Amino acid sequence: MTRPSPRNLRTLALLVTVIAAMTGLAFASAPLYRVFCQATGFDGTTQRAAAAPGSVGGKLYTVRFNADIAPDLPWKFQPVQPYVRVHPGEQTLVAFRATNKSNHPITGTASFNVTPLVVGAYFDKIECFCFTEQTLQPGESADLPVTFFVSPEILKDKNTRDIDAITLSYTFFQAKNPAKPTAESRSGTADAAPVQVGALVPTASTPSLRPVKESSR
Repeated sequence: MTRPSPRNLRTLALLVTVIAAMTGLAFASAPLYRVFCQATGFDGTTQRAAAAPGSVGGKLYTVRFNADIAPDLPWKFQPVQPYVRVHPGEQTLVAFRATNKSNHPITGTASFNVTPLVVGAYFDKIECFCFTEQTLQPGESADLPVTFFVSPEILKDKNTRDIDAITLSYTFFQAKNPAKPTAESRSGTADAAPVQVGALVPTASTPSLRPVKESSR
């Protein structure tokens, strides 16, 4: 039997290395891309913050809300109010209402972004239902909270100076490998800790908000 030449062995080793590297990049690309978007606001990805700096007054922004669901998710999902008007730095609490229209428990997970996309670097969330999976029992409705502010730094960016309207969008998908529901999520909604509410459009009723807790994932 003819033995492979050293040159062929080197070529084979190089091909194996390239294939292994491409496989590794395929698995790593999604998390790396997500980290990059969160760090830069690229593609309308919003930011995370511990607290709002406080209203700086002056310019008002109209923040509109959009809610969608994946075709295979039997939920109803909509904003409790269509929009709010906020000053930069002002902490604002809003809610989205989700209803499970099926006859079995379903866990959902939400993707999100803001438009115009350039605003993503200046749109900060303090708490959000999108940070964790949400489980709804058959027929259950829950008002899911979002606490956010528009960073005052938006006023310093020449690319955002003319923007005065922002759209925050969510899309709910059915979780593929849902975490085991907690007793809290199985029992339905609960009162959230008091939050200073910003400029909300008046609604017919005050929502009962689910507390938002960090995921261990």
